[in-house]
Amino acid sequence: MGERVLVVDDDREIVKAIDILLRKEGYEVLKAYDGLQALDILAREQVRLVLIDVMMPRLDGLSALMRIRERANIPVIVLSAKSEETDKVLGLSMGAHDYVAKPHNPQELAARVKSHLRRFTTLGDIHAGARASEIRNGRLLYNTEERTLYADGEPVRLTATETKIVDLFMRNPGRVFPAEEIYRRVWEEEAFASENTVMVHIRRIREKLELNPKEPEYIKVVWGIGYKMEKQEKSN
Repeated sequence: MGERVLVVDDDREIVKAIDILLRKEGYEVLKAYDGLQALDILAREQVRLVLIDVMMPRLDGLSALMRIRERANIPVIVLSAKSEETDKVLGLSMGAHDYVAKPHNPQELAARVKSHLRRFTTLGDIHAGARASEIRNGRLLYNTEERTLYADGEPVRLTATETKIVDLFMRNPGRVFPAEEIYRRVWEEEAFASENTVMVHIRRIREKLELNPKEPEYIKVVWGIGYKMEKQEKSN
């Protein structure tokens, strides 16, 4: 069997349709019909990606997503009949890697699953450690074993805290991290009034790796949500 995907939706017909679609693509599919069932399966089984609906009984998809994020950084694609931008932003801000509005296009959904699984396999889970020793993003090269960052081939002098932030971003390009989550992961304590602390460290990192810190190419603000590492084209 192929890589294992967990599909979570209280509509059994939708779960059945996605099951058929993904099995044709060679994936092994596990099924759950609410957030609590999903968490129970994730506690027992090795899963590489989760497709999860928002509106479900017992435990909704976004609440389940928050619990999943406490344990692992596997790719999560949110499925929802809601098409409002606020719903999409909320899902992404809570740690989802992608968002697909229902009714979904089967080919598009299969392509997104494949893309996120490929990216996850390449970059690795931030809790499980790196699958490869180097991550390249445009001008930047990060060695995950040595925990050293290079910009245009030159080493970037980072403090221990700055290195932890860079490590988080380089392993998860494109993913938006709220300041509170960055603080919890890096400082390893609950985030209280963390926005300014994170902002100061982000500014210092930008000054060290950006060509123009006032117009950053890499570490971007996503207004109202947090920060992300912008994916860049491969450098020549």
